Amino acid sequence: MKLLRGEALLVASHNPGKVLEIADLLSPYGIVVRGAAELGLPEPEETGATFAENAMLKARAAADAGELVALADDSGLSVTALGGAPGIYSARWAGPKKNFALAMARVERELKTKSAKDLSAKFVCALALATPSGETDLFEGEVQGHLVFPPRGRNGFGYDPIFVADGMKQTFGEIEPAQKHAISHRARAFEKFATAVLTP
Repeated sequence: MKLLRGEALLVASHNPGKVLEIADLLSPYGIVVRGAAELGLPEPEETGATFAENAMLKARAAADAGELVALADDSGLSVTALGGAPGIYSARWAGPKKNFALAMARVERELKTKSAKDLSAKFVCALALATPSGETDLFEGEVQGHLVFPPRGRNGFGYDPIFVADGMKQTFGEIEPAQKHAISHRARAFEKFATAVLTP
């Protein structure tokens, strides 16, 4: 499966930050990005038990409904001391209004409840690609790091202001988007996707 310059790709997400980040990653390849919200597509219920299952479920639903090649991302924060939570529920911890300030406060609260000294965590990303004709592919990436409180920085989205990648001192919320795009979990999954699907 190859995508050529000028082709449209449907990003199966209603999260504007995520759509923008994927559009930025795709910009060098000349791909036209459309968001699921822009096309008025419904959000499917995420019933998978893993990031990969949920990504594939969303890609398949978007490709069928939008009649375009669809790329879905399921990603989130996995905190060691919380047994991998919030994990696939990362977005749901932010509530119906996607308030990630509440989600980050919940992570901090749950760590305090457990008197956890281990602040190690990782961001995980699964990118699923699906075509209206039924083809599918999957690409995964992750980045290890640790959490800091209180949140720092206004860049990025989601849990970025509390996550510091290994080897760095600033949170994903503090670094420039271009720097994050070079090292993030999504960037690592995207690199595999680009190698397999995109034309330089």
